[in-house]
Amino acid sequence: MVQPTRQRHGRRKFLERLVAGTTVAASASPAGGSGVRAQEGAISSFDHVAVPMQNTEEMITFYRALGVHVMETAGRVSVHFGDQKINFHRPASWQRATPASLRAPAATPPCGDFCFVWSGSEESLMAALDRAGAEIIGSGMRDGGRALGTVRGMSRYVRDPDGNLLEFMIYS
Repeated sequence: MVQPTRQRHGRRKFLERLVAGTTVAASASPAGGSGVRAQEGAISSFDHVAVPMQNTEEMITFYRALGVHVMETAGRVSVHFGDQKINFHRPASWQRATPASLRAPAATPPCGDFCFVWSGSEESLMAALDRAGAEIIGSGMRDGGRALGTVRGMSRYVRDPDGNLLEFMIYS
């Protein structure tokens, strides 16, 4: 669904104001770090993202096959990796969302597009994707998010059982 121009403009202005109050400074970083550190009072990282899911059992099986920790509650399934997580809202949760719900009001599966940093080898990634039954739909070198987008990595793209786009990036 295409967002009305006014709504897109409002979101863009909100993000511009939010980022304008956030200062990021380059600094020496430990090996493997981004080379960027956030100043006090700034956005420093993602804690989690949340999207609705449709195929609960298939999603749980898929993400477990990728080797992430999966936690289940009545309203959601959370997949944990590093210090981050993705909350997948169960169908009963997002299908009955009210205007007062703390969720995106119009999100329906598939609406996720996630890029994961893969810390292992290309071979271990391919083995994990094979275990999960994921078909590679694209690949190539690209700029990642590290060091303000100046570090390149090899990406492999797949879709999860709900159709969300997953990118797995291996930095060299």
